[in-house]
Amino acid sequence: MIPLRPPNPTDRQSGQPHADAVSPLTESAARSHMAGVCFKIGPPRLVGVEVESFVHDDRCPDQPVPPERLHAALDALPLGGPDGTSLPSGSRLTLEPGGQVELSSPPADSLTGCISDTRRDLGALRAAFAAQGLRLTGTGTDPLARPRTMVLDHPRYLAMERHFDAAGPWGKIMMTGTASLQVCLDAGAEDGPHALDRRWLLAHRLGPVLVAAFANSPLLDGRPTGHRSTRQTVWSRMDPTRTLAPAPDHGDPRESWADYVLDAEVLCVRRHDGLPWTAPAGLTFGDWLRGGGERPPTLADLDYHRTTLFPPVRPHGHLELRMIDAQPGDGWIVPTALVTALLDDPLAADAALAALEPLEPPKPPGESARPPRSDVWRRAAALATADPELRRAALACFAAADAALGRLPGTERLRASVAAFAERYPARGRCPADDQLDALRSGARRTPPEEAAP
Repeated sequence: MIPLRPPNPTDRQSGQPHADAVSPLTESAARSHMAGVCFKIGPPRLVGVEVESFVHDDRCPDQPVPPERLHAALDALPLGGPDGTSLPSGSRLTLEPGGQVELSSPPADSLTGCISDTRRDLGALRAAFAAQGLRLTGTGTDPLARPRTMVLDHPRYLAMERHFDAAGPWGKIMMTGTASLQVCLDAGAEDGPHALDRRWLLAHRLGPVLVAAFANSPLLDGRPTGHRSTRQTVWSRMDPTRTLAPAPDHGDPRESWADYVLDAEVLCVRRHDGLPWTAPAGLTFGDWLRGGGERPPTLADLDYHRTTLFPPVRPHGHLELRMIDAQPGDGWIVPTALVTALLDDPLAADAALAALEPLEPPKPPGESARPPRSDVWRRAAALATADPELRRAALACFAAADAALGRLPGTERLRASVAAFAERYPARGRCPADDQLDALRSGARRTPPEEAAP
C-alpha cells in the first residue's frame, strides 16, 4: 500500500499492533475511526502507483522461480532511498503469495514526478532481477502453463488460502496467478469540484472503461479463456463480501464504506505462539464486535481487517483504484496519466461523468448486482473495447484526459503517449490482450510478453 497519508497503526506483513491499538473496540468507535482514517479530506495533491509483475526465468519460463532466487534478486537491490530501506526514489517492494513482485511508488506532488520516480525505481528493480537471469512480466494473469505455488508461508496467507478455497479455485488463482496495476489519488474535499462523493462516484463509474481499455489477461495456464481480462473475471467470482463495490452511498461514501467493512467476513484472526490465524466461517467484523469471536476485537484488528478487503476502489485515506490489469513494460504510465487527468481536472471529470452515465442505466426492480458483477463490468472483462458502448465511453474519456493534459504544464510527451494508446487500442476496438492473442495465433508466443514500452 502507498502511504499517501500517515500509515495505519498496523504493519500489513508483521501484523504487530501499536500499543495504543489494543483496547477493546465499540461499533461507534469503529465507524468514527474509519470515517477519519479511510477518507483523508483535503484538496487533491498527491498521486502514486503500484506496479505488480510476475517473475519468469529466462531459461525455463514455464517453471516456477524458487523463492531463494527471488530473495537473492531482492537482496541485490540498491536500497538508497530517503530512509535507507527503499529504492533510490523511495519506492517500496512487496513479495506477493505467488512470487509476484509489487513496487509501490512514494506519493508524488505531481503526475510527472510520480512517473519519473517510478520509472527510475522500476529500472533498478528490473536490472537486479536481470542479473539473476529473471524477467519481470507485466500481464494480468500468468500466461504460461506452469505450476502455481505459494512462496510465502506467513499465517495471513495460509488463512487467506483456506478462506478462499472453501468457495472454489478462484482465490488460489488470484493469489498466485494474477497481477494488477493500482493508481492511487487523494480522496478529495468536503465539497466543490473535488468533492469526495463526486470523486468516489467517478472512480467507480470509470472502472469498466479501465478494465476494457487496459485488459491484458486473455490467457490462463497457457490457453485462451474467452475473456480479455481474465483477472477481472477471477475477482468477480470470489467472496462477494470483500470483492464487490460497496452499496450505493446516498451521498456519503464514508457511511457506505463503514457498513461494507463491518459486513465483510473476517478472513483471519491474528494469534501468538505460532497458532494459525484461521477465522471462524461466516463471522463478519460486525458479528465480532457484537461478541461473536473468541475475544473482543481491537482497533488494530479493524485496521488489519481492512487490508483484507479488495473492492474495485479501496479507501486508504487516499483512493486506490484496483481494477486495472498489469501492463507490459512502461505500459503502466498511460493508465496512471488517464486516471489522474480525469479525477484531478474538474472539466475532464465533468466530461467523463457525462460519457460514462449511459453505461450505468437505472436498474430494474429487484436487480442489485454491484461491480464487478454488474453487466457492464462483465462485458468489459469479456469483450473489452470490442463492445461498442464501452468503446465510445473509452474514447470520450481519452479525449477528456487529452484536453486535461493539454492544460497541465510539462506533459507534452505524456499527452502524446496517451493519444497513441487511444489510437492503437480503443479506436480500433482493441486492447493489450489482443496483442497476446495475436502472438499466440501466430505461434510466436514461446516466452512471456516482452517488457517493451508501448
